[in-house]
Amino acid sequence: MSGPAIPLRLSAPEPGWTREADVVVVGSGVAGLTVALRHAELNPEAKVLVVTKDVLGAGSTRFAQGGIAAVLDPADTPEEHLNDTLIAGVGLCDAAAVRALVTEGPDAVRRLIERGAEFDRTDGGELQLGREGGHRRNRVVHAGGDATGAEVQRALVAALHERGIEVIEHALVLDLLKDAEGRAAGVTLHVMGEGARDGVGAVHAGAVVLATGGMGQIYQSTTNPLVSTGDGVALALRAGAVVRDLEFVQFHPTVLRVGEDAAGQQPLITEAVRGEGALLVDEHGKRFMDEVHELAELAPRDVVAKAIMRQPGQVYLDGRHFGEEKWRTRFPTVRALCLEHGLDPAGDLIPVVPAAHYASGGVRTDLHGRTSIPGLYACGEVACTGVHGANRLASNSLLEGLVFAERIAQDIEPSVRRAVEGTAPEGLCDPRIRPRIQAHMSRGAGVLRSRESLALTAKALRDARWTPVKVDPRTEAWEATNLLTVATVLTAVALAREETRGSHWREDHGERDDERWLGHLDVRLTEEGLHMTYTPHGLTLDAGAPEIQAVIDRALAEDLQEAGDVTSLATIPEGHRSAGDVVARQAGIVAGLGVAEAVFARLGAGRTTRLADDGQRVKAGEVLMTVEGDTRALLTAERTALNLLTHLSGIATLTGAWVAALEGTGARVRDSRKTLPGLRALEKYAVRAGGGVNHRMSLSDAALIKDNHVVAAGGVAAAFEAVRERFPGVPVEVEVDTLEQLEEALSAGAEVILLDNFTVEQMAHAVQITKDRAKLEASGGLTLEKARDVAETGVDYLAVGSLTHSAPALDIALDLRG
Repeated sequence: MSGPAIPLRLSAPEPGWTREADVVVVGSGVAGLTVALRHAELNPEAKVLVVTKDVLGAGSTRFAQGGIAAVLDPADTPEEHLNDTLIAGVGLCDAAAVRALVTEGPDAVRRLIERGAEFDRTDGGELQLGREGGHRRNRVVHAGGDATGAEVQRALVAALHERGIEVIEHALVLDLLKDAEGRAAGVTLHVMGEGARDGVGAVHAGAVVLATGGMGQIYQSTTNPLVSTGDGVALALRAGAVVRDLEFVQFHPTVLRVGEDAAGQQPLITEAVRGEGALLVDEHGKRFMDEVHELAELAPRDVVAKAIMRQPGQVYLDGRHFGEEKWRTRFPTVRALCLEHGLDPAGDLIPVVPAAHYASGGVRTDLHGRTSIPGLYACGEVACTGVHGANRLASNSLLEGLVFAERIAQDIEPSVRRAVEGTAPEGLCDPRIRPRIQAHMSRGAGVLRSRESLALTAKALRDARWTPVKVDPRTEAWEATNLLTVATVLTAVALAREETRGSHWREDHGERDDERWLGHLDVRLTEEGLHMTYTPHGLTLDAGAPEIQAVIDRALAEDLQEAGDVTSLATIPEGHRSAGDVVARQAGIVAGLGVAEAVFARLGAGRTTRLADDGQRVKAGEVLMTVEGDTRALLTAERTALNLLTHLSGIATLTGAWVAALEGTGARVRDSRKTLPGLRALEKYAVRAGGGVNHRMSLSDAALIKDNHVVAAGGVAAAFEAVRERFPGVPVEVEVDTLEQLEEALSAGAEVILLDNFTVEQMAHAVQITKDRAKLEASGGLTLEKARDVAETGVDYLAVGSLTHSAPALDIALDLRG
């Protein structure tokens, strides 16, 4: 029995009132208020409306004790902050999003200070910088010791009132309104109050920004406030938006344990306590984190939480050595929480336990906060910008809210939209299922998960959709339906991801698996149910990376020389503006839109909008991206942008043809180092966009023992041992020319063996000899026509140098309009 379908619209009375706005921002935490303030500053005539579920001061922002991470110390660098973030994200961070965060973050913090936020300072007046888990430098600003969120919320609310931006409080958002073209056209909401705007109403707006916060209330024990019921993610799912990486829920390692069956919002013990030197000890008073991770108590949160869960008894936080004065001045909030529960942190051990804290996944956005629905934006915890990957680095959340809110504020160009009546199936869940949802999620989809626990949870959630009574539309039913919607999707993707990565821990798949799971699970909700897609990681190009910027520099230098684009300078009047379409002239797989976008932006394009994604198969005539701006700039950038885009798309298209030829065999197509000088990173990215996998990037990141190395070393085994002894941590692959050498490589312990110029029959024999003792890669003399025959021998990889050195370009052009 599958049970009733998840509703695509919440049952609710018809709107009894309406409101008009240019932009409606749903949520009043750091992300929502920053969008509203910044857009109002940039567009003083715009009508901005903020709607919030409680009062302006409620929500998760005010509970953020730790602080805001940003590069504000001259000795620190954005690259270091970027690297710390990438490490915490366990391979799934979008490097371009992280680069935007760490480079734009310092100025965003300074603007927050200009808005009135007061952070703790040294005796000399400098910002006091602390350190938290995963950071290798002191870069976290805080306020009131451990009351940073409260100070940020206070400052932003005061600035909002000063600017006179309209706010509707006690407003629970229900569903997205769309126009006839499927663009966002506003929201419906229910206001809990009396007067002209109580009950269900509608806000019509040209742009909708979701900043609704988290979804911690799907669990029995959480640090999130009662309002965090996943309303924004649920709304986006019902509207048809793509939600990404929902399985990655971070559990804060140190929440005050107040009882065996404690439920609801629990007191948080900020990570900054460990940053100042508090230690985690077991029930015998012995430290254990120093044996788990090089950063000990300051390891990434997933590592600490997992280690706590694996301790046989109660775990404690020991900060007794701080003394009463430090507790009183540096951590007054934590001290007050402890005293409230009969503990004095200056003299007592603090019992701690992990609890649901932060969702790293959410509504998928691009670098400008745009979702897959035109006109709908998302930022803050409701969004998946790509910054956090599989696990959020401590104190990056408030910074993300600031940076991407400002990006959204700059990107919004609302236009008048007329909403059309929705026809999607509607429904509600019985509000009495809320505690059942929370109990099942904590038990089966919490800190530790398995196929069995997740399958049982999924069944329980399906059963919970059925109700024997008619459910009346009211706040409790709407929230319960949102909780069930989000919990159902989270459980489904957690069940699908059969590995342990970051904050997703599978007891039955205890290791990280980059071979199968270095990618993202994207989900859409349709009338047929959940539609899940696996998207390989790395298909959002970090065009801001120094090596990519260097490629653009060289390409533009070749094109422009000293005089610049003399044709455009002579024929196009100064100040003339145009819009244009980047169009595929032939079918294929696109790759490199990010670098093309960067070229246009470098030369002055005012706005670019991607209508396709890298890795997407496109048809002839399909528009991939639109560009707007100074006409001279667009035409000057055209050839450089298209040179890169057509070349990379050609590689992706050829790779896709090989991938299609191997479909169903289990073999993967790999590239080689046969790349054009300076373009290796881009060309290997294009291979990933086409569905292939990368071999080594350089001579340093992996060893490949070839025939000349064997001769010099005196044999396969001798060469293998020499590499192992000199570079013990480097992956080693051995190239063999004969079956006899294969036996030698296997005896030496090689884990990957390259079969060079073997016949199909020899490959089949090699597979039989190997019997899964090593991975086998076929290389040399491979053609697309015989690719499947080779793959069906059972080899693991086909190494194809032609992917990068001889792929024909895909025909793509720029067409200016009018």
